[in-house]
Amino acid sequence: MAELEELKYLTGFGNEFASEALPDALPVGQNSPQKCPYGLYAEQLSGSAFTAPPECNYRSWLYRIRPSVVHKPFEKIPQGNLTHSWDECDPNPNQMRWKPFEIPANGSKIDFTQGLHTICGAGDPRTRHGVAVHVFCCDISMKDKCMYNSDGDFLIVPQKGSLVITTEMGKMEVEPNEICVIQQGIKFSVEISEPSRGYILEVFDAHFVLPHRGPIGANGLANPRDFLTPVAWFEDRDVSSGFTVISKFQGKLFKAIQGHSPFDVVAWHGNYAPYKYNLSCFNVINTVSFDHCDPSIFTVLTCPSLKPGVAIADFVIFPPRWSVAENTFRPPYYHRNCMSEFMGLIYGKYEAKEEGFAPGGGSLHSMMTPHGPDKDCFEKASNAQLRPQRVADGTMAFMFESSLSMAITKWGNETCLKVDHDYYKVWEPLEKHFNPNWKPDEEKKAS
Repeated sequence: MAELEELKYLTGFGNEFASEALPDALPVGQNSPQKCPYGLYAEQLSGSAFTAPPECNYRSWLYRIRPSVVHKPFEKIPQGNLTHSWDECDPNPNQMRWKPFEIPANGSKIDFTQGLHTICGAGDPRTRHGVAVHVFCCDISMKDKCMYNSDGDFLIVPQKGSLVITTEMGKMEVEPNEICVIQQGIKFSVEISEPSRGYILEVFDAHFVLPHRGPIGANGLANPRDFLTPVAWFEDRDVSSGFTVISKFQGKLFKAIQGHSPFDVVAWHGNYAPYKYNLSCFNVINTVSFDHCDPSIFTVLTCPSLKPGVAIADFVIFPPRWSVAENTFRPPYYHRNCMSEFMGLIYGKYEAKEEGFAPGGGSLHSMMTPHGPDKDCFEKASNAQLRPQRVADGTMAFMFESSLSMAITKWGNETCLKVDHDYYKVWEPLEKHFNPNWKPDEEKKAS
C-alpha cells in the first residue's frame, strides 16, 4: 500500500499530471496503443466536453487491470435522506440555524453513502445546473463498496474524524481543517477510524477552480502549489461475494455488482483528478486601513457561472488572522445579499455569534434575508479599543455561498430535529441608539 501522505503538488488547474505504481506502466507517445504495458486496458475519463477550450478541458487516461464496464446491471436502491426534491416544503425566508447534526452511535452501521443527508439546494442535475448542501454522518467504513457521482462534484469538509479516501487515482487522508474535491464520475470509498461527521457542497454545472485574484495579483489566497493529488495505487483483488458500485444518477442512488475491486488503476495521466487542501495554508488578505472587506477575499475555490464574476458556488473560509482596521466596525456588517449563504463551523467559536453556533451545526441566510452580529458582538465591537488584534484564533468557520436561491429539504426543516427555532432571538435584544441631538464635536471631546 502506498503511503497515504505520498501526494504530489497540483501545480495548476488544467496542467497535466502523471503517476504510475509500476515502472513503465504509462505508455510512451500515445494514449491508447494497440497493447498497453502489463496487459492493461486504456480508459479515458472525461470531465468536460471533448471540444472545450484548453483552459477548461478536463480528462485523464487510466491504465487499469479491467475496464469499468465490467459489472452487472444497475438497480435502484434506497437513498435515505439524500434528495434533490426542492418542493418538499414551502419556501422559508427566515434565518435558519441548526444545532450539531447527530453522529450515529457505534453499532448503527451507517457508512458514508448511507449517512448522506441533504439540507438545502437548488437546480436540477438533469440540466446540469444547480447546487446542493449535504452533511454526512457515519460510524463504519465502506467495505467492498465504492461510490461515484454522475451529477457533479463533491467538495467534502470533514468536521469530526479523519477520512481515508481511496480513489481510482490513489489514496488521500483528509483530516478536519482540510478539504478534498472528488469530481464527477471518479469512484471513491471512505474509510473511518471513529464515528465521523462533515459537510458537502455539490455543484452540477462545472468544476471548482481557483478564483481570479484581480488586483490582489499573483500571490495570496489559496496557492496552487498547496493543492495535493494522490499518487497511483492499485489493488488486483477479486471479490467473490461481490464489490458494490453505487452511482448517484439524476439525484437517485443505484448499485451494480462486480467481481473485482474497481481500484485497479496501475497508472494514470491527465488533468482530471481528486485533490485535497489544508485550510491552514490559506494566505489571508484583509484591510490595513478602514472598512470591513467583502467576504469574497476569503474565497478558496469557486464554481463560476456563465455570468462574469457570479458563482454557482463559492467555498469561503474565515481563518485566524490579524485585524488592524482604523475607525471600523470589524465583525461582519449587517447585511442583505442577493446570494444564499450556508455557514458551518469546523471547530472553535465564530466571532460574530459565539453562542448557539456550534461545530457540526450550520446556518442558512437566504436571499435578501437580513443577518449580522448578535447584540454581544455588536456592543463589544462598537466599543473595543481600535488597535491591532487577533481574530478567530482557535476557530475555523466556512461558508458555502451560491447565486441560486436554495430551498430547505423536509429532512433539514423537520426530520433532523436540529432546527434552532429560537435563532431569531439573537437579534431581538439589539437596542435603539438613535439620538436626534447628536453632534460630532461632542463625540470627539468625549473620546
